[in-house]
Amino acid sequence: MKLRTFFLLYFMLFTTAAFTGFASEKETKSVKKQIYEWRIYTLTGDGASLDAFFKETLIPAYNRCKISVGTFSLYKKEEKEQRYLLFVYPDLQTYYKVKQTIWNDKNFLKAARPFFEATAPNPVYSDYVTYLCEAFDKIPVMRMPDKSRTLFEFRLYHSPNEDANLRKIKMFNSEEIDLFDKVGVNSVCYGEILAGTQMPALIYLTCYKDEATRNSAWDAFGKHPDWERMRNDPQYKNTATNNTIKLLSPMPYSQF
Repeated sequence: MKLRTFFLLYFMLFTTAAFTGFASEKETKSVKKQIYEWRIYTLTGDGASLDAFFKETLIPAYNRCKISVGTFSLYKKEEKEQRYLLFVYPDLQTYYKVKQTIWNDKNFLKAARPFFEATAPNPVYSDYVTYLCEAFDKIPVMRMPDKSRTLFEFRLYHSPNEDANLRKIKMFNSEEIDLFDKVGVNSVCYGEILAGTQMPALIYLTCYKDEATRNSAWDAFGKHPDWERMRNDPQYKNTATNNTIKLLSPMPYSQF
């Protein structure tokens, strides 16, 4: 009898949560958040052949699945050349579906075969790292950059633990993105990393007309009293302790 009473109480508690807590959470997320897949390729060989593969074969295959792709190179030359690719999905289910579709696409496989056969014995990149991200509540859908942009800024903020990462995301959602808008740090997209080589962490992308505009915007941000207040707010203390910043140029065939 006691066991039956226990299961009855458990069922009542579960159904109450399902129809109250779960429903209210759904109401706060009425806008579906995009999924961002970042791929960072480190080149070892001919960048031109890899760019041709992206432009003529890989990206058209994703476009057939209604997925847009941004492609970027390093803004300033470094020892190892890289390509940054950003794939934008409407949701996680589409990400899985497209991944399967691409590798069953006979047109893609036929077009890609010469590249695969040529680069298997002579690789043009050593590897690529992938970050799968979910968009922030504040900007659930990517803001499309205008045509005047020539410079993008990629930032990866690594946090010491999951709580710190969530507090940093809260900081962006509640205040920091609003301040970016005021000073000219032009937001493109923000994502919490769901899977990647550095976790817990987040990635965001901003864009500018040129480097001088970028420097001016960040200078204004650093001097703004709202930033001074935020950076000294105890709730945001030690939220992002290891940051990676890369300045990027859009490739001529980039779709962003």
